[in-house]
Amino acid sequence: MEITVKTAQQLRLTAEEFDLIKEKLKRTPNFTELCAFSGMWSEHCSYKNSIKWLKKLPRSGGRMLVAAGEENAGLMDMGNGFGVVFKIESHNHPSAIEPFQGAATGVGGIQRDIFTMGARPIASLNSLRFGNLKDKKTQHLLSGVVKGIGHYGNCFGVPTVAGEVYFEDCYHTNPLVNAMSVGIMKAADMVSATAKGTGNPVIYVGSATGKDGIGGASFASADITHDSVQELPAVQVGDPFQEKKLLEACLEVLKTGAVVGMQDMGAAGIICSTAEMSAKGEVGMHIDLEKVPTRQQNMKAWELLLSESQERMLMVVEKGREAEVVAVFEKWDLSASTIGHVTDDGLLKFYMNGVLEAELPAYELVLGGGAPQYDRAYNEPAYFEKINDFSIDSVKDIDDVKSIAESMVKLPNIASKRWVYTQYDSMVGAANTSTNDPSDAAVVLAKGTGKALAITVDCNSRYVYANPYIGGMIAVAEAARNIVCSGAEPIGVTNCLNFGNPYDPEVYFQFVQAVSGMGDACKKFNTPVTGGNVSFYNQNPDGPVYPTPTIGMVGILEDVTQKMTLHFKNEGDHILLIGQQHNDISSSEYLHKLKGEKYSPAPYFNLEEEFSTQQFIASLIQQRKINSAHDLSEGGLAVALLESGFSGNKGFNVNPVVEIRKDAYWFGEAQGRVIVSASPNNVDAIIAAAAKASISCTLLGEVTTGKIEVNEENWGDIDTWKLMYDTAIENLIQ
Repeated sequence: MEITVKTAQQLRLTAEEFDLIKEKLKRTPNFTELCAFSGMWSEHCSYKNSIKWLKKLPRSGGRMLVAAGEENAGLMDMGNGFGVVFKIESHNHPSAIEPFQGAATGVGGIQRDIFTMGARPIASLNSLRFGNLKDKKTQHLLSGVVKGIGHYGNCFGVPTVAGEVYFEDCYHTNPLVNAMSVGIMKAADMVSATAKGTGNPVIYVGSATGKDGIGGASFASADITHDSVQELPAVQVGDPFQEKKLLEACLEVLKTGAVVGMQDMGAAGIICSTAEMSAKGEVGMHIDLEKVPTRQQNMKAWELLLSESQERMLMVVEKGREAEVVAVFEKWDLSASTIGHVTDDGLLKFYMNGVLEAELPAYELVLGGGAPQYDRAYNEPAYFEKINDFSIDSVKDIDDVKSIAESMVKLPNIASKRWVYTQYDSMVGAANTSTNDPSDAAVVLAKGTGKALAITVDCNSRYVYANPYIGGMIAVAEAARNIVCSGAEPIGVTNCLNFGNPYDPEVYFQFVQAVSGMGDACKKFNTPVTGGNVSFYNQNPDGPVYPTPTIGMVGILEDVTQKMTLHFKNEGDHILLIGQQHNDISSSEYLHKLKGEKYSPAPYFNLEEEFSTQQFIASLIQQRKINSAHDLSEGGLAVALLESGFSGNKGFNVNPVVEIRKDAYWFGEAQGRVIVSASPNNVDAIIAAAAKASISCTLLGEVTTGKIEVNEENWGDIDTWKLMYDTAIENLIQ
């Protein structure tokens, strides 16, 4: 078969990249070799259009134990010799084509990244984006994705403790499915994804290899089109029970001390794990592909290299200790096959029945090695003109606050997501958390450490669309605010950067600005970026999705008794608003969904004020001055008050002096605000402390047994509002 530039282009490589491959090999690659480059130089594996900007993020410092990008996931110091391991990744394109398996294997893949490092996963989270909920296609995708996440997580035995779901028209064809996992371990026991030791055996463990998922990495690096359904083989098929056995076997085999290095066979399968482990250890590998366990006959070399069949690991073990390793996997009824050995020449040599099928320099395949790095052109999007033209005066203020509030609590982006989360088991595996006592972030006990973790995923993509730099900062700030309001200290970030086609200068502008904003906020909050995922090409024939840099953040709760919950506790407690009100309705759910305004600026945000407010909230919690804390986000003050009442079935009587527009006061989404409740005998001290810290603090009213009164208007009781809130999504999808 003659290999030409057309062959390369069919494999989603450019003509320039084909020339570069020939230059690096000093010859024309054969088809198997070209397939290997196609997978490894895909956007999904090489980050070729993003790495320049990712390097500008704060990737060390704080509690970091492993620099970003060095291992399968981030590792941060919990103290007392323990580490927390966490990462978030996307499975967007597979979920668009086959929502159940796409989402399920996204969950499985991110769990493997955690236990590959030697950590036991203790919590899962997800961030989901779909189109209009009234649309049948959206309902199909939503149903499939939620069932896939629930099936895999529930069977695997790791609780799904938190997440977010948004609905916007731009995600109609291309949903976003971002999965996060968190684990704990003894920090000193971390195993690296590194191959070393000439002659050490290379062992394949786990499920057999099939043709599912072939080309998945390159499939994830292209636009979704009407023809994408033809690429269904690029979607992997998962088996959570097999992965549960793999988890236990891997953690057990690490205790033998025989394992030198281990890596998950994720995107690009065998070629990725062999290349990355070899490049990192500055070694090569001799691999006999006929020794790879398969579940389909007569698989070709390139199919074996690129298959993304699930529940597989690659291990390098100490020579002479193979029997110990195999015995552990046999105990768990799993395959463990020696398929090759480590060499000292830096070359990956893949043989099939003694015939050399491919010979590739490992370093030239990988990110940070020979993979290309591009500096794309970018310019401000044309739609910014419409955003800059927006005036709040063009929107008539409201008269009836109550009727608007009723509409707001039924909006899909605000209403209860119980239809989703009741399909997830939040208690499986161990009773690590209590969903009956909710906080702004999920609080999970880290057993054996004496501490707890606060975990959240956050991003309002409409803010990022309106102003990518400010929106990127807000995503980090809101995550930190949720962690702080739960009583914990934010320590680190993992991100999943979902954007459109990077070759579109306007999309690339969004990416560059959002990453810059995210980085500046991470520096301010001392939450370095441990790693994550870039997902480009999230677009459909109608254009790109909203820029969606999802932030996964972890915090440490040193004293579990300091956990702060979001709901009102006691009748007669006083309700205070910490943070300044602003005459601002920009990019709010109210403006966008009820007024139909697509183009407006990002909401008010000031990084210094945000940081100061969060520090103040943290001090109130540490001093045990407050009984609840809940940040203001989508829906503004009115929705935050209602949400604070739902869990404990408490109402409120508030009588603030409204000196700005009513819609801005009640439904604006200016950042940096938190609702707290406190015993009456603590209120004076809180107000005095706020004044000393130059932080706005407004006494709004009191907690009631269930009745709601707003500026002397009777709003009924909390149960009525909760019913509207709880059933809104279910009513839409019936």
